[in-house]
Amino acid sequence: MTTGTQAKEQLAQKNQKTQWLDRDQSLLAFNARVLDWAKRPEVPLLERLRYLCIVSSNLDEFFEVRAALYASLDKPLAPLDAAGMLAQDSLSKVAHALVEEQYALYNDVLMPAFAKEGVRILSHSERNLAQHQWVKSFFEREVRPLLLPVGLDPAHPFPQVANKSLNFIVRMSGKDAFGRDNEIAIVKVPRSLPRLIALPEKLCGKRQLFVSISSVIRAHLKDLFPGRDVGQFSQFRVTRHSDLSVDEEDVKNLRTALRQGLVHRNYGQAVRLEVSSGCSEYLSEFLLKQFELPTSALYRVHGPVNLVRLNQLIDLVDNPKWLFPRYTASYPEQMVTNGSIFERLQAGDVLIHQPYESFDGVLSFLREAVRDPHVLAIKQTIYRTGADSSLMELLREAVQRGKEVTVVVELKARFDEEANINWAEKLEYIGAQVVYGVVGLKTHAKMLLVSRREGRSIRRYAHLSTGNYNPRTAKLYTDLSHITCDPKITQDADNVFNLLANQSKIPRLNKMMIAPFHLQRSLIDKVEKTALAAKQGVAGRIILKMNTLTDEKLMEALVQAGQAGVQIDLIIRGACMLPAQRAGLTDNIRVRSIIGRFLEHSRVFYFRSGNDESLYLSSADWMNRNMLRRVELAWPIEDAALRQRIIDECLVAYLQDDLDAWVMDANGQYTRAQPAKPKRTSAKARALTTPVQAHGAQAALMALHAAKM
Repeated sequence: MTTGTQAKEQLAQKNQKTQWLDRDQSLLAFNARVLDWAKRPEVPLLERLRYLCIVSSNLDEFFEVRAALYASLDKPLAPLDAAGMLAQDSLSKVAHALVEEQYALYNDVLMPAFAKEGVRILSHSERNLAQHQWVKSFFEREVRPLLLPVGLDPAHPFPQVANKSLNFIVRMSGKDAFGRDNEIAIVKVPRSLPRLIALPEKLCGKRQLFVSISSVIRAHLKDLFPGRDVGQFSQFRVTRHSDLSVDEEDVKNLRTALRQGLVHRNYGQAVRLEVSSGCSEYLSEFLLKQFELPTSALYRVHGPVNLVRLNQLIDLVDNPKWLFPRYTASYPEQMVTNGSIFERLQAGDVLIHQPYESFDGVLSFLREAVRDPHVLAIKQTIYRTGADSSLMELLREAVQRGKEVTVVVELKARFDEEANINWAEKLEYIGAQVVYGVVGLKTHAKMLLVSRREGRSIRRYAHLSTGNYNPRTAKLYTDLSHITCDPKITQDADNVFNLLANQSKIPRLNKMMIAPFHLQRSLIDKVEKTALAAKQGVAGRIILKMNTLTDEKLMEALVQAGQAGVQIDLIIRGACMLPAQRAGLTDNIRVRSIIGRFLEHSRVFYFRSGNDESLYLSSADWMNRNMLRRVELAWPIEDAALRQRIIDECLVAYLQDDLDAWVMDANGQYTRAQPAKPKRTSAKARALTTPVQAHGAQAALMALHAAKM
């Protein structure tokens, strides 16, 4: 029985402002979960190395995009209060600890495991005479002609060092050719040089032996400075802030401005400095001063300063037994037809669950549209499609076949800007209508709209997706594609394309929700409607699957819904600022993260009050930028069979996962999910059911779709 005092305390707890978790701490914690895959002995050896490289790549992007917000330089980007300084210090500690864990795993676990299998990266001291001679010959033939060491003096200032490039700093004694005492030199290593070089078989015995380019150059530094004594030296790499900054209101041609900005991206503000663990204090302090960085930005690493480039070892070794078994996606079962795909769609909507089902289904839809003489127009948004895209080639073919092709290209898709600019120019050159969305907003929505003459009328067909039109990543990311000829959905899609092209006032949409206009408000309304029903005694349920949850208004709505009695499950792969299972605050909210073989990328929003349920797919995570600074879409899945399939494959299967799942505790920490003991459940508790009964959701889905092939 609750006493009056306890009731007051509980009410006070409910009324207090929720203390959100730190976004960037949560993002680093996600990378720690990814790193766990590299630790697992049951994971194939080369795949463990791949996960190590993925974490390094993620950390590079973290520093390039987020670290500038915390930069404690002599001239900081913005003043920091005491709380900000504490957050910055805490973030630095977490980042350093994660990097140390990476290199400990690399040196103490993975490299010994490879050595046991006869695969080694030999250091200078480990090479025998014949190997030394081969390396020297390789250096003289392939490396030395590309190097130009720069001795620093007033006429030779510190050279421009590109973002994430490999370099050496050298301290010498003695005098130079002109009798001067300049002691510091910089050696820039061209990106064109391979980071790993395989030794000839005759020098390897029955093993596979490699040398790193940094080891090759280190062994011959003295040869680069004849007449000088090389004393201290170290490899180093600087990471720079790499978000493009373009004042869209002040440029006449965004594409031209961005192309010019790409030239300077590699030389932005320094945010991190990596050096060898043995780098002297003198040299590290020299570099920190040169790049205007604090000591906290220095990372001493025991190994290569760029673990990402170790991906080359995966390709060089290429041993199938050290890789995941090859997985071939099934062709989408719903699209198997002897007739036209358009006729198939007239009979009902199609859902494609990638990568378990092949992206070829999307390409087949577009290919038929391109080659069908009755198709008059094709409109598509492009966010990330890659530099070599069969889909973009189909759009070019459509133009050549006389179709009206309109492409909305997002030029500011981070790190894909150059590829998108190139595609925009190619399409424009042959006559496609290319537009760049809305000034100040990124177009992140994924839409493809086909207009086809059928008799005396024109019918439209739409493809909507939670992920990008990139055939390569479609094999690696889990996403959902929805193809429909629902006239209300296709009318909405056409209205959105008109908005992006002419920026006229958008009419009231039939079924879609669009950011930045009303997506956030509509989602809050759906959460509040579920909460209101719960207060009236109707069982409420919310399940949300996405990559990131950081929008405060949406999180506050979820907290209040949970306090109203709604049972809420959040499947959030990456950063989540909403604390789970906090007494009196978020008792009814559970958070889990799935880290598996494929990158979880689909966004699914499920709401249920009693027997009333709705499910939406979306291009948007619940982040402030997605709600207010991007063009995003969410749309309903109204076909009951398709809706149940998404519930089964994308929600319940993941809530049952006790192999790849991590569960957040009340302190915001994640622990691996433990296998649940079988228990009897009532019919009501089985309201969400699934035929997928396996420990790992991804493994189960691979098996499920493989059985359909």
